[in-house]
Amino acid sequence: MTDADRFLCEAIELAHANVEAGGRPFGAVVVGNGQVIATGVNETHKSDDVTDHAELLAIRAAVRAHGSEALRGSAVYASGHPCPMCLTAMRLAGVSEVVFAYSNEDGAPYSLSTAHIYDELRRPFSEHAMKIACVPARIGGREDLYAAWSRRQAK
Repeated sequence: MTDADRFLCEAIELAHANVEAGGRPFGAVVVGNGQVIATGVNETHKSDDVTDHAELLAIRAAVRAHGSEALRGSAVYASGHPCPMCLTAMRLAGVSEVVFAYSNEDGAPYSLSTAHIYDELRRPFSEHAMKIACVPARIGGREDLYAAWSRRQAK
């Protein structure tokens, strides 16, 4: 069994345990330098927080335990196809590899697919079900928000 297989099996075992505990079938393992640095399971059933996905909770745990730099070049092994939110968070965190065991196609018969969200994200904002608009508001007499941030970063 390869390391990748072992980490995927760990993510699947976490997901099975979460199902047994009343949760959704999602588990994630964050691996840095060949070692598990954090794990997570989907906890939306406990928190009613739609962002409590396995991958996000594993990323948060890794950052709390090891700092944000631990995610740079790390890998995430997930039981299921990461949703766009989780995949985006992994990109922003510096994760360099994502491996998952169950595809959106595997999850579709069970209403566990996020393929429809990926499809919608490919379209222009004007074609989304959710209204999305950029309104270039500025506060008179205040420094431009982004310029203020840039100035503070330069200090």
